[in-house]
Amino acid sequence: MRDISVQHSLVKYSFFETIKANDGQIAHLEYHQRRYEFVLKSFGVVAFKDLREYLFPPSKGLFRCKLIYDAESIEVVYYPYEKRNIQTLKLVVNDIIQYKFKATDRTQLDTLFAKRGKCDDVLIVRNGLVSDTSIANIAFESEGVWFTPKKPLLEGTTRARLLDEGKLFERDIAVEDLKNYGRVALLNAMIEFDIITQENAGEIIC
Repeated sequence: MRDISVQHSLVKYSFFETIKANDGQIAHLEYHQRRYEFVLKSFGVVAFKDLREYLFPPSKGLFRCKLIYDAESIEVVYYPYEKRNIQTLKLVVNDIIQYKFKATDRTQLDTLFAKRGKCDDVLIVRNGLVSDTSIANIAFESEGVWFTPKKPLLEGTTRARLLDEGKLFERDIAVEDLKNYGRVALLNAMIEFDIITQENAGEIIC
């Protein structure tokens, strides 16, 4: 009976991993495997597939591998990667948005992204604390140490790796404290750790 209920609970949902492949080499797959298993475990699934068996990226060029999955199936689509130029962010407040799992349904995120105005992306604020942009985790530098919001919308794989390596630390970051930080970096599987401003975190807010 449990298997039937789990299957029904996943009928409406599918999830994805964005995986970087450069000249056929897949980056940091262990972190994507870990999150894939975490998502399915959260729905009661205990049988997992080895993602390596589904990834066959082109041998030349930089590609975004979009691995779409549910409890039973996996599909992979490959896209040549073109980096979005993000230099400015608009603060958008939404205290109730949830995106714990990397779901293919991004309606809530797309709705907030549409509010960016002339900015390149949004920085989502929940209960007075900054969280993520629409496509990336974020980090702020203070006195040579990099901090990332303690309560992100999504615990990204690059964020998890840098925390494990001791290169990044968690902290609650209030909107009014942004002026106290220097450099700002965006983090996701494709851009990894991309510093977008060099001096004052307030510069990115438009």
